[in-house]
Amino acid sequence: MNDAPVLWNGYLRPDGRKGIRNVVLVAYLVECAHHVARRIVTEVADDNVQLIGFPGCFPNAYADTMMTRLATHPNVGGVLLLSLGCEGFDREGLAERIARSGRPVETLVIQQQGGTRKTIEAGVAKARELLAVSAESTPRVQMGIVDLVVGTICGGSDGTSGITANPAVGRTFDRLIAEQGTCIFEETGELIGCEQIMAERAITPELGVLIEQVVEKAERYYTVLGYGSFSPGNAEGGLTTQEEKSLGAYSKSGNSPISGLLKPGDHPSGPGLYLLDVVPDGEVRFGFPNISDNAEIVELIACGCHLVLFTTGRGSVVGSAISPVIKICANPETYARMSSDMDVDAGRILAGAADLDQVADEIYDAVVDIAGGRQSLSEELGHQEFILTYKQFEAAGPACLPNRSRT
Repeated sequence: MNDAPVLWNGYLRPDGRKGIRNVVLVAYLVECAHHVARRIVTEVADDNVQLIGFPGCFPNAYADTMMTRLATHPNVGGVLLLSLGCEGFDREGLAERIARSGRPVETLVIQQQGGTRKTIEAGVAKARELLAVSAESTPRVQMGIVDLVVGTICGGSDGTSGITANPAVGRTFDRLIAEQGTCIFEETGELIGCEQIMAERAITPELGVLIEQVVEKAERYYTVLGYGSFSPGNAEGGLTTQEEKSLGAYSKSGNSPISGLLKPGDHPSGPGLYLLDVVPDGEVRFGFPNISDNAEIVELIACGCHLVLFTTGRGSVVGSAISPVIKICANPETYARMSSDMDVDAGRILAGAADLDQVADEIYDAVVDIAGGRQSLSEELGHQEFILTYKQFEAAGPACLPNRSRT
């Protein structure tokens, strides 16, 4: 293995972070503005102009934090905000925070602009202007693994996920962390039963206690809902219990010490491995905590993930706005059917054509190549799925990120 650090060209942001993409976001602040925002993105017809938004009419601190973190993500170079005009979202506050980050930002209010057609026309012009300004004003700099934040999620899991793709991602995480990278795993609702072994990996006893508490919170939350994170597709794919699924999901985290516990929108305070708590705090208020895989992907991105490793046994086609999604297929039969959506074939492990280390190396190479500018297959196919709903979180305590200043 070459000991020289792997480097590529990234985009330098005013806060010192570096991005692997330079996208312009068109962000709607209520569902009533969604159609207009989508038409703007469609008419600009540039892969670097991407759509995100919050559908709710009433304000929510979680949504406000998420939109702020997403609009100031290191992969984002400029933002166009779309407001109807009477929603509860604090559009002026969001625009101010984006401007303070050093990014160009524009706001259009549909009621003031004169309706759908006039706002689309103005929005297309402003989006193109933001693209040009961002491209011209963003410095290019070298970046490497030490600058990179990588997340992971599994979706459409089956009996092969915990044998091939998930442990291969875990080994990739170990390698990235050894090279001073930052990695985030999540799905506390799918880690029920693994809380003690995760606590033993925590770098402090206090962090270990918090890890056990957030998994217990997830178990209580799902008990009240009467619905766990176990789907009919999981059973059809050969998984038999929540515990079996949890062990497979846990293997994505690898073997590195756990450095901290994040909540959506928190930024890691330094290199290492972090657990993202995705289950809301307090009483059950807003229904199922993550209604789709993309809700979890968005939360990983809000924590600063430049890339997301998505493992699947039964198959998935989703991507995301802002940060590329890399698909790792666990099942050789699924890969044979859906190879045009899969970046890495981890099912070769079952066939004896590769071992875990070889697939982990392939995932690592995909991370480097895609961070360096090559599109993932979900990017090539135009997948930019996005979803943001209501949640509630309390501020994370100092024990979540011990001995480090928080971003």
